[in-house]
Amino acid sequence: MDIWEELLNEAGNGNPSLGLAILVVGALIILVALVSLTVSIVLGIKYFRFNRKENSAGLTGVEAARKILDANGLEHIKVKTVGSLMFGNSYSHYFKKVRLRRLTRHKKSVTALAMGVQKSALAVLDKEGDPAMKARIRLIPLITFGPLAFIPLIVVGVLLDFLLLHTNGWVTIVFAALGAGFYLLSFVLSLMTLKTEKRAQERAYELLRENEMATEEEIEDIKKLFKLYNIQYVNDLILSALELLYYILQIASAAGSASSGSSNN
Repeated sequence: MDIWEELLNEAGNGNPSLGLAILVVGALIILVALVSLTVSIVLGIKYFRFNRKENSAGLTGVEAARKILDANGLEHIKVKTVGSLMFGNSYSHYFKKVRLRRLTRHKKSVTALAMGVQKSALAVLDKEGDPAMKARIRLIPLITFGPLAFIPLIVVGVLLDFLLLHTNGWVTIVFAALGAGFYLLSFVLSLMTLKTEKRAQERAYELLRENEMATEEEIEDIKKLFKLYNIQYVNDLILSALELLYYILQIASAAGSASSGSSNN
């Protein structure tokens, strides 16, 4: 048996076809992660470049957001600052807030204008009863916490397997499969998030023109910025899908190993 065959058998717990699938998916994860990193770098460059370019309306991010909200009867929606890199520019239906990062809140830049208006556009869609936005609001807990359930469920399965039931790993496999199910559900629902973000972007262009807050050149710059955001979001979805497939293949490999061990006993 050569080194390649040994590698396939080891990756697939004795199943070379499964081992090949695991290695291919692993390689794709690395490739997509590199593409995602590249897009993130380009996005960061554009973000900071347009954040140094003053907008023609002379509005900060918070002023732009406030103007759109007030013009659409949303005076009760607050505009707050977010200092965390993890929780960026966003709109919360439940807390009635538009959140803007410190990088854009008080900047009179094209980036600040883009972020303030687009996140306020989500609030406008919410008020207008946009169907996709309504569905997103109802399902946001599953979108947010679905992937987080995977590791805890595996831990529970392992504890039940080895500390209480003393089985051959089947409980762990069942709980891991359940976690993968939550992961898959979150992935499907994330497509809805992309749909509403793109809808809010289109609405933002309309609002910028209606309120004469940007020139056509600035709107084109904003479109370039949002296009990169969308590409990054799609890359993240693809990466999540590949990770889910990788987890499923690992579960299949563990199941085959457990089945083989049970039959040998």
